[in-house]
Amino acid sequence: MKFSGKTSFRVRYAETDKMGIVYHANYLVWFEVGRSELFRDLNLPYTIFEEQDLELTIIEASCRYRQSAHYDDEITVITRVNIFSRKVTFSYLVYRDSTLLAEGKTVHLFINRQGRVINAHSHPLWQKMQSAIEKREREDS
Repeated sequence: MKFSGKTSFRVRYAETDKMGIVYHANYLVWFEVGRSELFRDLNLPYTIFEEQDLELTIIEASCRYRQSAHYDDEITVITRVNIFSRKVTFSYLVYRDSTLLAEGKTVHLFINRQGRVINAHSHPLWQKMQSAIEKREREDS
């Protein structure tokens, strides 16, 4: 599956260092914003996962920084679901206008509230999520 979502926002002052450059760890926060908005766009806000005892835990995260972002820049994060199996992999592209600022990836496992990895394929929310993504991919093609 290759469904993607897009969200935009302005860099807040609190996200920058003394020189007005975005602190590197904030890109991981922006990745989370992208993921949350992607699920919301599918009418599956993260609260639905929690209500059904399903969570996505990060087992890997990476970010390659290409250009600096600065206070008050308008940022766009494009989030894509790359692999949708036992693990879910999201990739991210962070832009200011047409300039690529960073690219990253997170890998997640589905777990229950007790922290145990679960077979998400048998979970009703998994099927709902997969159907929503497939529907969006058909609409986009």
